[in-house]
Amino acid sequence: MKPVTSHPLALDRRQMIGAGAAALLVAGRRPALAATRPKALAFDGFALFDLAPVFARAEAIFPGKGAALSAAWRGRIFEYTWLRVAAGRYEPFERCIAGALDFAVASLGLALSSGDRDSLLGGFATIAAFPDVAPALGTLRQAGLRLAVLANPSRAFLDRALANSGLHGLFDHVLSTDAAKTYKPDRAAYALGTEAFGLSAGNIGFVASAGWDAVGARWFGYRSYWLNRPGLPPEGLEAGAEVTVPGMPALAAAVLA
Repeated sequence: MKPVTSHPLALDRRQMIGAGAAALLVAGRRPALAATRPKALAFDGFALFDLAPVFARAEAIFPGKGAALSAAWRGRIFEYTWLRVAAGRYEPFERCIAGALDFAVASLGLALSSGDRDSLLGGFATIAAFPDVAPALGTLRQAGLRLAVLANPSRAFLDRALANSGLHGLFDHVLSTDAAKTYKPDRAAYALGTEAFGLSAGNIGFVASAGWDAVGARWFGYRSYWLNRPGLPPEGLEAGAEVTVPGMPALAAAVLA
């Protein structure tokens, strides 16, 4: 484990208290977690990285239709990963992104030039963290938690996004499900976290950016946190995130409460 040092962007106590209140408001009725804090946290990549600039390119290319294209594109990416897991037909995440874009464009009856297609796909190489990420990660590391990224994109994709954000030194592990040739919510994907940390699932918190991922993590045995930036309703399933928060300050407060 890397030495725990004070991060220059770590949240101060006042921010933590306010964020804790926000977490409770968003969670509403929060199920009780174990009495002790998790020893480690694993983050889905899209809980950390902001895709808005990628989808802004869609609006620039197709004025007035960018939002519809972005929604269709993003949804189809994950549908392709789930299909490939179910069928045992793994392909790298970047292939899913490209195929999903082609389908989304065709489904909306749009014409996309090869140059604009390259621009949209190339946008993923430029993504960086949300502004609230680095301070909260600094706070969590100061508190002694071990941190990892556990996400579907390739290791090269994740390394590039971390480099764009200046976050590499804050993580003990960068885990791509490509190592297991599968995607979440396959149990083999979530198991990369327990293997890397050498901890049981109950000692690890998983921070999801999507409700379905929070459910999958909880079914695996992780302590499940949903970083629900869009404010979406919970999934209509028998399980859900143990804690739902609107942003990283509230997450840090909930984990360290």
